[in-house]
Amino acid sequence: MGEHFLPGLDLGAALGTLRQPSAWIELAVALSCLGISWVLVRLMRGAQAPERSIWFGRKIVDGVLFPVLALVLAYAAKRLLIAMAVPVAVFKIVLPVLISFAIIRLSVRVLHAAFPESKLVKVAERTISWIAWLAMVAWITGVLPLLLEELDQIHWKLGGSNVSMRTLLEGALSAGFVLVLALWVSAAVEDRLLRGATGEQLSLRKVAANAVRAVLVFLGLLLALSAVGIDLTALSVLGGAIGVGLGFGLQKLAANYVSGFVILAERSLRIGDMVKVDNFEGRITDIATRYTVIRALNGREAIVPNEMLITQRVENSSLADPRVLVSTMVQVGYGTDLDVCMPALIAVVAGVPRVMADPGPVVQLSNFAADGLELTINFWILDPENGQGGVRSDVNLAIWKYLQAQGIEVPYPQRVVHQA
Repeated sequence: MGEHFLPGLDLGAALGTLRQPSAWIELAVALSCLGISWVLVRLMRGAQAPERSIWFGRKIVDGVLFPVLALVLAYAAKRLLIAMAVPVAVFKIVLPVLISFAIIRLSVRVLHAAFPESKLVKVAERTISWIAWLAMVAWITGVLPLLLEELDQIHWKLGGSNVSMRTLLEGALSAGFVLVLALWVSAAVEDRLLRGATGEQLSLRKVAANAVRAVLVFLGLLLALSAVGIDLTALSVLGGAIGVGLGFGLQKLAANYVSGFVILAERSLRIGDMVKVDNFEGRITDIATRYTVIRALNGREAIVPNEMLITQRVENSSLADPRVLVSTMVQVGYGTDLDVCMPALIAVVAGVPRVMADPGPVVQLSNFAADGLELTINFWILDPENGQGGVRSDVNLAIWKYLQAQGIEVPYPQRVVHQA
């Protein structure tokens, strides 16, 4: 019977072997494996790590490739030492440490790539680290095999099969590993699809990336349930229950998901468009499967359910013509010569930055007000994403300076009180 990758460790015998001179040879070989792995990763990575890479991290040792290479080299070195009849003790400790390190780095890097903005990744990282290192210590000390044997004694009848605590534990670990692999593949596919995409391509690739992630996670969940020992034919009942739930309690959630795919597929709204929804105006920064994020010019963000974008009116300033008409108003005294004032105001407004020359500004006599002549100034801008308040303020300031320079009166309300 061949030797396993990680045979059971007799702690007493291992400590006795560590006192022999061959332990120093093992230690030197193990350090050499780490050094060779570091050099290989450094050569493959280059001076700077690729952004959101799983194999390479910001440092040499915080990617997945370093512990994997070190593990492969250490295992090969162990086999070589055994073939040379050298007693092995150090490598019986080094291999579990490297396996734990590789599991931690793989899980953490995949979670960071799949959920880059989630605050729960830090909590998951600490949890995975504690579990992996405790399992490694329990294996080295010989506690883990005993614990697994005791867990195997705790079992009960579940349907037509006999389930033990050990089976559930091993199934949960297998399920976690399968889901991590599914997230890894989906994150790699999403990064490849979204790389260099802009405008309409970004929207289409975003829906493709969301669909790929959903399918891979669903398949990973099925494999994970199969690994736990759950009969997948029993999911037909669960599927029926989910269908009933979607028809009643989850219909809004399902409508938002369907609306998200419709928006991305028909490209009526795109990432980067300036829109106004329910009196909230801003730029679309992300279109997820359930909601759309709209960022206003003042920095506030609104999370709008996708169903609202389908069923309600949405004003899109970027869909066809980005030109936007902006208006302002000023009153002048009744004694003002409008034949001179109105053309001059057109020239003043046309000189303001961001005001378009074609079509140019227009000044209209809109009302005979109680205190003066009301003039409405209309002008066009080509960059509504930069807001309208700033350009309107610049136009008002230019008008005010012109009126002050020409001595044209800007009347203010006057009221006369007559006493009986």
